[in-house]
Amino acid sequence: MGAEAYEDYWHAIHDPATVHAMCEDYRAGRRIGTDKLQRINSPLQILWATRDDMRDLYGDVLDVWRDWAGDRLEGGPIDSGHHMAEEAPEKLVGALHAFWANAGHLAGSS
Repeated sequence: MGAEAYEDYWHAIHDPATVHAMCEDYRAGRRIGTDKLQRINSPLQILWATRDDMRDLYGDVLDVWRDWAGDRLEGGPIDSGHHMAEEAPEKLVGALHAFWANAGHLAGSS
């Protein structure tokens, strides 16, 4: 994660307002889709870290999202720990760039 990012994280998790916001974010994520299924009508990319617990918790990570996204779903694992943006930034940016290029959202893509 790097010393600077870790220092920022350490300060954030010692701020009660930040911790409250983090908990609310997780709570909201658990409620999404529990009342009624709403499909995501745009391309959806799901990426997860290989050295985290997503596969242990959910098995086929993409399969969790299929009911919401159908055939507009793609993604896969990134070789990293939980903080993939800090641990594997080049791989993450490459995956995001390829996704947006394929979706036609980058200049010069078709």
